[in-house]
Amino acid sequence: MGTAKKSSAARTARIEEMRRAEQARERRNRILVVAASVVVVAGLVAGGVVLVQAQSDDGGSSAADDAKTAGKFATDADGVRAWKGTLGREHVTKSVDYPVTPPVGGDHNPVWMNCNGDVYEDEINPTNAVHSLEHGAVWVTYNGDAPKAEVEALAAKVRKTPYTLMSPVDGQKDPVVLTAWGHQRTVTGAADPAVDAFLEKFVQGQQTPEPGAACTGGLSK
Repeated sequence: MGTAKKSSAARTARIEEMRRAEQARERRNRILVVAASVVVVAGLVAGGVVLVQAQSDDGGSSAADDAKTAGKFATDADGVRAWKGTLGREHVTKSVDYPVTPPVGGDHNPVWMNCNGDVYEDEINPTNAVHSLEHGAVWVTYNGDAPKAEVEALAAKVRKTPYTLMSPVDGQKDPVVLTAWGHQRTVTGAADPAVDAFLEKFVQGQQTPEPGAACTGGLSK
């Protein structure tokens, strides 16, 4: 019992630390946005053609050329499926043909979905959600077979956990799925011990390609 209390206290402290860090990043981002706006206006006046060309280059990839997300799952002893293969990290503005649903990584939209405990009632663009995974978020998804009570309980848990987001994904096979960058597992519901274990391990976990990157300031719907 003492060990469980210590683990819970450590996790709570870790979440509070992430909240403080996120708030500090938000303050810095507001300052950077003002500065960046000045730079962007100047750039538009001086080099509009260059800006258009840069946007074209950034969005040149399409759904047909996502061979960089090749691989397959291998199930670890704890029941988590780990992706064994390549996961691209390019920014693209077109759709991406991910090999699994929900995707566990790969090329993605330049803008992330807000993932500061955000719960979305409608489906979201997977390319934006994958960007959130790159920032160290855990994506909780469910399909129409998930009991309403479990969906509500999971939503309550997500809202209390920074670097998480939740949304429906009708195309997924299992009722409830947890996804981090390169990792995924199914759970039975909010009371499944695997939920807390997955969050503990993968929220800003070692798998994160961009640890500390923002989970606010992106898309909210």
